[in-house]
Amino acid sequence: MSPFIGSAARTPRWEHLRVDETDAVATVTLARPDKLNALTFGAYADLRDLLAELSRERSVRALVLAGEGRGFCSGGDVDEIIGATLSMDTAQLLDFNRMTGQVVRAIRECPFPVIAAVHGVAAGAGAVLALAADFRVADPSARFAFLFTRVGLSGGDMGAAYLLPRVVGLGHATRLLMLGDPVRAPEAERIGLISELTDEGRADEAAQTLARRLAEGPALAYAQTKALLTAELDMPLAASVELDASTQALLMNGEDYTEFHAAFTEKRPPKWSGR
Repeated sequence: MSPFIGSAARTPRWEHLRVDETDAVATVTLARPDKLNALTFGAYADLRDLLAELSRERSVRALVLAGEGRGFCSGGDVDEIIGATLSMDTAQLLDFNRMTGQVVRAIRECPFPVIAAVHGVAAGAGAVLALAADFRVADPSARFAFLFTRVGLSGGDMGAAYLLPRVVGLGHATRLLMLGDPVRAPEAERIGLISELTDEGRADEAAQTLARRLAEGPALAYAQTKALLTAELDMPLAASVELDASTQALLMNGEDYTEFHAAFTEKRPPKWSGR
């Protein structure tokens, strides 16, 4: 996303999310604990718009997505979304489904790492939000369930059929998306769905530790690595190698590359500027 912005000011308050920023780390908390953080139309829209704003501003170097209370996110609210969609026509349904996909694209395309801190349930759309993150830090209570076929819909919702095979392989992805069975933390770690398994109740803390590490690192190098990981999923090798070469040539003109050499020569830690 381009950093160039128009005249609109930053949104001062988000109605459906709790947003905190400290030392270039943004923590975005789904805060409907009484509903296991079930998503509403407004929550989807706020996530989409917040990620776009943060991407343009470039003030955030890492983002933690967390859930308040007993779980991460139980998916779309049955009453407020599923009930409402029954009265929508096809054009309205397409607009809604495109919006949910835009949230996933925003997570994948934002120029900073996104870390999902998962405890308890991550179901339906909640599982896909975690899947879209760059890192999934989870404690032993975590369980993932891609429930879309359980409600009579395709398991390929919000890009899940694109992302999940690339994370866990086609065989596991077929089982998870077809059957909708829950995957508990030990199995999720075994098949590669979890990046880091923490002690009980420590997922949020571990996610913050990772976020601070990333925020203190070479932000431009991380942004380009993330962009290449996404772009090259569907590229042939020759195109990938050429894109890698072009990216490295640009980064070799950057301040961080020069700073590394100076720090190495002076036997000190680099002071990354993200440029």
